[in-house]
Amino acid sequence: MSTTLSPPAVLAWRDHDPAACELPGMSLGELALPGPLEDESERLWQLGARRVRLPETVDLAGTVDPGRAAETVAALSLVRDLTARAVLVEWELRLDPGPEAADDWQALSHLQPPQRIDGPEAADEALRTWRRGHYLCKCLWRKGPGFVQIRDRRWGDLRRFTADEPHYEQAIERLAYGAPAHTLPSGVLDDFRGERLVLDVGPLAWWLPYRVSRWLQESMTI
Repeated sequence: MSTTLSPPAVLAWRDHDPAACELPGMSLGELALPGPLEDESERLWQLGARRVRLPETVDLAGTVDPGRAAETVAALSLVRDLTARAVLVEWELRLDPGPEAADDWQALSHLQPPQRIDGPEAADEALRTWRRGHYLCKCLWRKGPGFVQIRDRRWGDLRRFTADEPHYEQAIERLAYGAPAHTLPSGVLDDFRGERLVLDVGPLAWWLPYRVSRWLQESMTI
């Protein structure tokens, strides 16, 4: 279950194409997201949303306040879950401006690219690289009989992480919509951090990979 807030209302349309969205009946207008957060992408999909716009910038610049952290994790969760459904998400991202954060965008590069990145000096180049390299299933996880596996291509090569211990799956379920980092097994969290599979947002740790809802090609190929 989610431990974070639902994002504010979003704007939604029935098609990816902006020209098609201008036609009568294609706009779904402003849609409230009453929660629970883990159900919102499914609800938007069932309503016919194929293009969704987040109203506020997703802020990862020095997020330490628990309230801001919860809002940021909620927004990122919606972007992640809609990306898994191949829904076009229009959103903006703010990162820390310091040089040490210049590559932070790459941890998010499996998500639908934002329309704008604020913060780093090379933000425009990062955004161009993100857009050129984005495709569905770039970083995903799947659940098999007695194991979980993550397949990650964010860094250019295929990296696999497989675990058959139940506490890894339990940790993923808790991390999916954000959980206080101090409440998770430190060994598991350290493993996930080492593989850059979680994002620390203030006091929360958040699960980056998605469970894909629409395969780009046969799942065995992915």
